[in-house]
Amino acid sequence: MDTGTRPETSEKMSEINWVVAGVGDIARRRVIPAILAERRSTLYGLVTRDPAKAEEFAGVRTWSSVEEAVHDPAFDALYIALPVALHAPAAIAALRAGKHVLCEKPMAMNNTHAVRMVTQARSSGRLLGVSYYRRLYPKLIRAKQLIAEGAIGQPLVVEANCHSWLENEERAWLRNPALAGGGPLYDTASHRIDAMHFLFGKSESACGRLSNALHKMAVEDSATAVLQFAGGVHGMVDVRWNSRVRRDQFRVLGVEGEINLDPLNGPELRVHLGGGAGTRSQVETLPAHENVHFPLIQNFVGAVAASSVASLACPADQGQWVDWAIEQIVRSQA
Repeated sequence: MDTGTRPETSEKMSEINWVVAGVGDIARRRVIPAILAERRSTLYGLVTRDPAKAEEFAGVRTWSSVEEAVHDPAFDALYIALPVALHAPAAIAALRAGKHVLCEKPMAMNNTHAVRMVTQARSSGRLLGVSYYRRLYPKLIRAKQLIAEGAIGQPLVVEANCHSWLENEERAWLRNPALAGGGPLYDTASHRIDAMHFLFGKSESACGRLSNALHKMAVEDSATAVLQFAGGVHGMVDVRWNSRVRRDQFRVLGVEGEINLDPLNGPELRVHLGGGAGTRSQVETLPAHENVHFPLIQNFVGAVAASSVASLACPADQGQWVDWAIEQIVRSQA
């Protein structure tokens, strides 16, 4: 994605004024603390329909909509932490106004809207990134390196699951398909699909099954997907909100061994080689940052300073791959 360069951004920026749209759980616990901790960043304002949510952040400006906020020339970048249905209109409005945008996942309600976001970023000459922060996990970066080095031979299968109970009530909007698009397929599978894209490139095909095995609600409580990547690598993702046993597994199986990242959000990476009496194992401890959004914010600020879309952890054109895969999975239900 060629973002171009406008005259006013030809010089490297030393500081970025951020506006965060949406002051929910993720924004309060991760995004805003990351912005406050990043030395080149300033929390300039918040977009929220509930002014009370902004009271703890003294001195910041507030607006009730992104469309109002983007008229302020003093801010540089918008972080979108709104329900999925609002991602595309908010991103497009901000990009048109000359703001850089970092957007929560998945990018949009469907692939068409995600493509529009990518197109607008290109024509606006601004950076658009997607918050797939696991791409910056040291152990996922290490796994990619090991695969490229042939540590487990030819890769064959990458598999992931994420099982939990229903989300907390503060994120009840996730159960509304008009706001969230879908259930765990959109919310948690999107991260695992992107991690697979990070390792193996864009999936060539995708299909799956959605069901309500336990909870009768407007979105699925179970989703299972099968993806195919170049070289015949198969990907399998199973996500659900109906298990009281929490699981967060991710592993890559190859001809000569496997790379085990279980749990994906934990610090350890295990490499198992050979079989039987000849099995050899090694363990590396590669913890993520205590605030997983901090490296994401740091990466985005660096990319803006360098006017380099190639420096983004997840540029929009790659984030859109997930929306494409989700759309294929949903269509395969028909």
